[in-house]
Amino acid sequence: MNGQQLYRRARQLIPGGTQLFSKRPELYAPDIWPAYYRSAQGCRITDLDGRTFTDMSSHCVGACLLGYACEAVDQAVQKRIAAGSICSLNSPDEVELAERLLEGHPWAGMVRYARTGGEALAMAVRIARAFTGRDAVAFCGYHGWSDWYLAANLGAERLGEHLLAGLSPAGVPGGLEGTAWPFRYGDLAALQKILQQHAPAAIVIEPVRHHLPPDGFLDSVRQLADQAGAVLIVDEVSAGWKFCRGGAHLKFGLQPDLAVFAKAISNGYPMSVVVGRSDVMDAAQTTFLSSTYWTDGIGPAAALATLQQMQQVDLPGHLDAIGRQAMTVWEQLGQTHAVPTRAGGLPPFVQFGFNHPQETTLQTLFTCRMLDHGFLAGPQFYPTLAHTPDHVMRFAEAADAVFAELRRGLEQDDLQDRLQTPVRQTGFQRLT
Repeated sequence: MNGQQLYRRARQLIPGGTQLFSKRPELYAPDIWPAYYRSAQGCRITDLDGRTFTDMSSHCVGACLLGYACEAVDQAVQKRIAAGSICSLNSPDEVELAERLLEGHPWAGMVRYARTGGEALAMAVRIARAFTGRDAVAFCGYHGWSDWYLAANLGAERLGEHLLAGLSPAGVPGGLEGTAWPFRYGDLAALQKILQQHAPAAIVIEPVRHHLPPDGFLDSVRQLADQAGAVLIVDEVSAGWKFCRGGAHLKFGLQPDLAVFAKAISNGYPMSVVVGRSDVMDAAQTTFLSSTYWTDGIGPAAALATLQQMQQVDLPGHLDAIGRQAMTVWEQLGQTHAVPTRAGGLPPFVQFGFNHPQETTLQTLFTCRMLDHGFLAGPQFYPTLAHTPDHVMRFAEAADAVFAELRRGLEQDDLQDRLQTPVRQTGFQRLT
């Protein structure tokens, strides 16, 4: 059974076909994008059909900043597995990891662990509610799949401007209506209105994503949280370690009450952390937060090894350089071939786009042709330590030929005819 056949089977057995929305092949090139991998190393992936690709896409949505299968991290995990990954007692690595994290976050005093970003964010919101005795949450940006977040779409769709449109709150208790209130990043007036009308337990923000924070925005959010008695939670699940060692909030001088880390903190192994002020974190003892697999030894071992590796290199500087190189290449390709392009976002989160009414068709055709050249490429590129300037230049050489075809397709108005697949999906769509 080849990869496409297996994926068709998966859609019969698994609702939605994949466990992570971002890994749906329909978001890239339906019926063509490889759904499954056999092996991954650095930034190279071999799919189920034996084809090898250089990953110039979202690189597992930023979970492996050191590259796939980092030897030092894998060795630490293998050592832990050989000694037993879990048992009736606790892993001592939990304490060492806590000490390491608190050394890098002097504003904090305690930590709690989970294994995914969504779990850790739900934990942070629970702690904030327990600490304040309030229910409502104000937030901007994307923060996962949990009830506390999707409750924003009860009564009205409010999440469309926060990454995903069309998300149904089906299964979220109707009693949560009015407990989740989004505001636009940078819109202090909207946040002030929420604080005045709903007195939230917490303000949840990503310190940075695709745009730098407006001058004074983060400081003002901190001040508003203090005035309202709300717990300020920074979601570093995506941004953590990309902009600054220890998290983007440190780069921008923001002192939160709680910070949530996952993904890159353990370079491909399940691990997440809530770091916070001691008085706020102590509220975790007034509620119930407990899970067997939050105590496995693999996550902390991977995190310790990952943090050690990150201390030995200028990871944010490397991501910035590779990301800027890729953005320049994209803009130059557009100029050379008279294809209307845009390179947006920030260097660790490069966004590739086309300023054209047929943007999704152009993106899909580009992805299909880049697969023929041995590259996984789509609307995003998240650089890692494994990416080198040579990878970007080889990407540029392959894309040069593809852009020439895109230009011909625009001139001859036959982009759709050149595709052997439907155009890629955008946003949240139900798969039938």
